[in-house]
Amino acid sequence: MTNIIISILLLLTFVGFIYYIVKGGNLVIGFFIMALLWSIIGLVPFNVVIQDVIAKPALNYGPTIIYIVFGSWFGRVLVDSGIAGSISAQTEKVGRKAPILAAILVVLVTALIFSSAYGVGSVIAIGVILIPILLSIGVPKKVAIPAFTMAIGAPMYINVVLFNQIKAFFPSVSFSGKYLIFGLAAMSVQLIGVIIFILVNSKSIKNGKIETIATNSQVEFKKTHPITFIVPIIPVALNMFFHWDAIPALLLATIIALLLTGQMKSYTGLVAFINKTVSQAINDISGLIIFLMALVMFAGAATVNVPHFKGIIGVILPHSPLVLAIAVGILAPLALFRGPLHVWGAGAATAAVLAATGTFPPIFLLPLLYTASIMAVSIDLTQSWNTWALTYSKLETKEYLKMGIPVMWLVSIVNELLVFAFFGH
Repeated sequence: MTNIIISILLLLTFVGFIYYIVKGGNLVIGFFIMALLWSIIGLVPFNVVIQDVIAKPALNYGPTIIYIVFGSWFGRVLVDSGIAGSISAQTEKVGRKAPILAAILVVLVTALIFSSAYGVGSVIAIGVILIPILLSIGVPKKVAIPAFTMAIGAPMYINVVLFNQIKAFFPSVSFSGKYLIFGLAAMSVQLIGVIIFILVNSKSIKNGKIETIATNSQVEFKKTHPITFIVPIIPVALNMFFHWDAIPALLLATIIALLLTGQMKSYTGLVAFINKTVSQAINDISGLIIFLMALVMFAGAATVNVPHFKGIIGVILPHSPLVLAIAVGILAPLALFRGPLHVWGAGAATAAVLAATGTFPPIFLLPLLYTASIMAVSIDLTQSWNTWALTYSKLETKEYLKMGIPVMWLVSIVNELLVFAFFGH
């Protein structure tokens, strides 16, 4: 009887947590409170709470934070060295002669940059270059902005910074081998979806009037040699073909970027550039680190409550990986507005419970929930860089969602089927 009461209370707090997040509640506070609530409701002994809910999850996640730090620094070097800006500017040469081709090129360039770069700062630095290019060749705002943000979302499948955030729930899954092949396939599906979206709207692009964005300053960046354009893909290539760990791969790619962009010409200049980019990179992820600490503590509370959850999961959850993959694909819009399928929102509870019960293997659950979450990363208003793009372009929220959600919904369904094909057997 006690177990039934505890299970019901855990379920009620889970629903309450979803409501709190959807209403815009602070995620860090929400995760801390839920970790404590689930520990109290689950009658977890005090010493177990201290060790297994608070201390161990945070300490065990420490190495993953290092991956995020190196990934953030590499992304900042790409932006501040001029590599990202130079890659972006190349698309302007195609220009008005072939606006459809130019728009597709912008999408591919965006994906290339954000296969390694991460964060709202990087998005702004690239967005102020690429969004005006899209508008200047006749792409309407209602097409340009969703295409841009969905192009950012596509390479997140292979972005080491974001991958290591979801790894908080599934620490046994590595950023290598079979997962990387899946990530590249899923990224390709999303990019194809964005390209089809552009082609479907080709008439409005060809006949569209030129829209502009009011700005008081000219975007300036240091132009780099075309050989530097391969730098963003170096970490992924080293991991995939030579099985390097992400940290040495990111470090070598960063050194190559510094060398090829002339940052090593003088010792003083190199030190100044490193200090500047490291400081900015840490600043970019400082809030994220605290958020992730709260998240892993919440996951720890879910783990110690596994005996209470197993009965509920057994009744609710389909036992077939294929049925589950199809269901998550169809329900993928529930990831929007930090809903129950968004792992960096209310879906953290979903991920924590599924990971803790062990009903399905982590290598299946990670891409399953990652795919739904990337729908939100690509088109959700609660994603900071999407909100910036809307504010910057002055595009109506309704237009943005109406254009982008159908594309990402279809992409999510296809990618969930890919998840089953790769990991469901």
